Amino acid sequence: MAEGAAWLAAAEPRFAEALELTGKLPLRRRPEGFATLFSAIVSQQVSTASASAIWGRLETMGAAEPDVVLTATDEALRAAGLSRQKVVYGRAIAGAGLDFDALRDLPDAELVAVLTRLKGIGVWTAEIYAMFSLGRADMFAPGDLALQEAAARLFRLPSRPRERAFRAMAEAWSPWRSVAARLLWAYYRVGTGREGVR
Repeated sequence: MAEGAAWLAAAEPRFAEALELTGKLPLRRRPEGFATLFSAIVSQQVSTASASAIWGRLETMGAAEPDVVLTATDEALRAAGLSRQKVVYGRAIAGAGLDFDALRDLPDAELVAVLTRLKGIGVWTAEIYAMFSLGRADMFAPGDLALQEAAARLFRLPSRPRERAFRAMAEAWSPWRSVAARLLWAYYRVGTGREGVR
C-alpha cells in the first residue's frame, strides 16, 4: 500500500494532496470465499450502514455459509434484510460450486469474466472481490458511486465521472489502481464523514 501510494502521489499531484488529508491507507483485506462474495452482493446499491446491518443479521443466522443460504427459507432471508432479487443471487452463488482457490490464479480479465457469469454478480462485484479478497494491485471499480464522487471532488470535475470515462481516466494510475481506489475511498471518508465501502 505504501509503495503504491508513493507512486500515485509522485505521478499525480492531486493524489499527493489527498494523502496529506487521509494519512496512511488501510489495507482492508477480506478472506477469500463465499462469505465475502455474498457480502459484496448484499452491499450492492445500499448504503454501507444498511449493508453492515443486513450482513450482521445474516451472519447471526449462519448465512455466511452456502449450505445455510441454500436451505434457509425465503422468508428468513428476507427478514434479515435481503431483497427478493438478492435472495435469488445468494442462492445462485451458493449453489454454483465455485472453486475459490482456482480464482486466485486467473488473470484479471478472466477472473471478472468467470465471476460475472454467475447470476447477481456484475463487474463492480467482481472488481471489489478481486481488490479486497484476492489483493489484486491493479483493479478498479469505476462503477462505484463513492469512488466517482471522490474523484469529482479531488479532481474538481463538474460532475461525477461516468463509468466508462472513469475507467479510461484510471488507466493512468496503473499498476496501482487498487491503491488509487483505496485512496479515493479514504478521501471520500474525510470529505463526507461517511464510509464509501464496507
